[in-house]
Amino acid sequence: MNDEKKPRGLFAIGRLVVSMNALSAISAKDAFTAMRRHAAGDWGECGPEDWQKNEVSLKEGFRLRSVYRSSEEVEFWIVTEADRRWTTILLPEDD
Repeated sequence: MNDEKKPRGLFAIGRLVVSMNALSAISAKDAFTAMRRHAAGDWGECGPEDWQKNEVSLKEGFRLRSVYRSSEEVEFWIVTEADRRWTTILLPEDD
């Protein structure tokens, strides 16, 4: 595939880390689909206020947090740190 046709995210995700709880609770397919959405600026099921915070954070280089549900209805988060060196997939209780 030509590099010009590859989909690109809006920001660097850095190293990907998955919590043990998330690893056992969500499928790789659900995690991959959510990561693509997160990197594209689709913040999932976060509320309007958090969505707006992410839009500002995207422009200003702050921390980004998205909320998704797996096909099994397990809520999970994806968080990219402000320095864009780490992105973590975790369950709310992992925070």
